Amino acid sequence: MSSESACQMSDRFRGFLPVVIDVETGGFDASTDAMLELGATTVRMDDDGLLAVHRTFQYHVQPFEGANIEQSALDFTGIDPWHPFREAVPEAEALKAMFNIVRKEMREQSCTRAVLVGHNAHFDAGFVNAAVERCDIKRNPFHPFSHFDTATLAGLAYGQTVLARACEEAGIAFDNNEAHSAAYDAERTAELFCDIVNRWKECGGWQPRFSE
Repeated sequence: MSSESACQMSDRFRGFLPVVIDVETGGFDASTDAMLELGATTVRMDDDGLLAVHRTFQYHVQPFEGANIEQSALDFTGIDPWHPFREAVPEAEALKAMFNIVRKEMREQSCTRAVLVGHNAHFDAGFVNAAVERCDIKRNPFHPFSHFDTATLAGLAYGQTVLARACEEAGIAFDNNEAHSAAYDAERTAELFCDIVNRWKECGGWQPRFSE
């Protein structure tokens, strides 16, 4: 396929760049509970319009001052926020580093904005947006309220809404011993998202419109 007719990510999602985000937290309330890990996975489109995982980034995040951390959340994730070798960074540093990566990817793929993809996406978006507000970050590359939720998409495609079970149905390897790491969950979610989007295309869904 010639470069003139190659598929472009900017043609697929209204000019938006999907970026998969996963957060590991100290609880369920984005306004009061700490964000402890931030994972981001970028995806790329090949010349035939199929998506694949590109790169994954992870940041260990310091709890913000006064943050609530539930012991039950730490027991679930296995995260020790105060481990001396954790090399955690402040929220603002993690977010700015991740946003710089997203903006670079947007430029390279000629996209106008990023859209957050997550498994139960409103949870991850809630923690990201709360941290953005705490850190007074003015330039957030993500759409403020539109998200792609792989829990919903997987429920439609595979009849499963739990990430591990959806991956199993999709034939994606999932190790429960590695789960609840932001990087691991973001990458598995990205694989799931790519699989659903690609299967939809192969079943006759979205097709690229090439100019003459």
